[in-house]
Amino acid sequence: MLLYILGGLAAVIVLIILFASTRPSTFSLVRSTTIGASPDRVFPLINDFHKWSDWSPWEKIDPAMKRAFTGPESGVGAAYSWDGNNKAGAGSMQITRSDMPNKVDINLNFTRPFKANNLTEFTTAPSGNSTVVTWKMSGPLDLFGKVFHLFVNMEKMVGTDFEKGLASMKAIAER
Repeated sequence: MLLYILGGLAAVIVLIILFASTRPSTFSLVRSTTIGASPDRVFPLINDFHKWSDWSPWEKIDPAMKRAFTGPESGVGAAYSWDGNNKAGAGSMQITRSDMPNKVDINLNFTRPFKANNLTEFTTAPSGNSTVVTWKMSGPLDLFGKVFHLFVNMEKMVGTDFEKGLASMKAIAER
């Protein structure tokens, strides 16, 4: 009987891996909001990692999180790394493109709880007296990532965090 159970379990695992291997090799997550402020007021909140603690949804997860800033204060080359509890994880970000006041590209590397290298893009576009801010994260998915995405709804999990961050950014920029 145990042999049948183990065989069935092995078959299910093989089927999950086979199905996951047919899934896309990349992912993309996008959220936008309209902020009642000019791009010149919104852009510095994105382009300077020192200001992220005011609006980023992940900054408050671990009050004891270790943070380090390197490179210039803002713009291309500015870098930020963190090392926190199990929920906050560890990783680093570096601004690779900064076109004031329209776009910031960030190379985002997670080292814990899992390794991943993603591209994060922020765009700001004027809309009357307001600014439309779009936050996008994309990256490759290896087989482990594909299996993970079968069981975890990243749209819901991370998308909700993007929405919280954009709402905080909006509140700050509109003050």
